[in-house]
Amino acid sequence: MNLSSRTLITSLAALFIGIAAAEVAHAQQSKVVGEKPVFDDLPSPEFGGGKQKAFKPNDWLEIETKLRISLSPEPKSKTCDKLTVRWYIAVKNPDKPGTFLLLTRNIDHVNVPIEEDVHCSVYLSPASIRRLTGSGTGGKNSVEYVGYEVLINGEKKAEDTNKGKAGWWNTSSSNISRSDAVPLLNKSETPFSSMWWDRYAEVDMPDRR
Repeated sequence: MNLSSRTLITSLAALFIGIAAAEVAHAQQSKVVGEKPVFDDLPSPEFGGGKQKAFKPNDWLEIETKLRISLSPEPKSKTCDKLTVRWYIAVKNPDKPGTFLLLTRNIDHVNVPIEEDVHCSVYLSPASIRRLTGSGTGGKNSVEYVGYEVLINGEKKAEDTNKGKAGWWNTSSSNISRSDAVPLLNKSETPFSSMWWDRYAEVDMPDRR
């Protein structure tokens, strides 16, 4: 067998494997049940050990929802390999009363347990809260709407909002404008990264690969 023949066989084998994997993924049915998102202020955590420094904890804003994922047929791993939560947060515009800034963030989660409750979250830092409110506390008072979508393999499986009708983030309105004035952070980007670990779905960190 010459080199070109071997190359052709290898390419065909890879193609067939890819098609088989796609067929398995397509055959697997997924379902996500989500609850309404909730949000609250959390003071910056204080950790023991080492030399302590005096500081006054400011508030972080934590936004989270509870999900329950089902897959059929159920994989032996009892996990969903990957899902994406798209967050939509409408906060009061400090520069134009009566209008809102729409903050967005896609967060990928990996190895998510199925058939059990798991939480997903997103955060605003104290610096961002100060930018929006002029104060280092009380960030939740700046939030008007919170919405999210859950996607598996690019297909939307769930959505909800704290009030109003889900999908409000897709509606054109002169009162809401998209903004990157302040960033939404995933849990791994906050001082809460190692806290309550088993409560939350693991965040995918591409830079670790």
